[in-house]
Amino acid sequence: MPLVIPAAELAIISHHGSLADADLSYAKLGSYATRHEISIDGPLREYYLRGAGDTPDEAEWRTEIGWPIFRADGLFFPARRSSA
Repeated sequence: MPLVIPAAELAIISHHGSLADADLSYAKLGSYATRHEISIDGPLREYYLRGAGDTPDEAEWRTEIGWPIFRADGLFFPARRSSA
């Protein structure tokens, strides 16, 4: 049965490579959300598009990091679905 992740408005950054330096991507995304005054309380999200289970080559790893935001334009996008 698929896992349904609750809908959320997120600012997304794509992190390429090892998660050892993912904090740099978090900092960049957090700075963006703060600078544009769109950040809200809520859980941060990580979507592992390609990782250790796919390839041992860390240079090929891809992670999307999501920071919760509010949207002023009222657009809505449906939740992602995961088969975790």
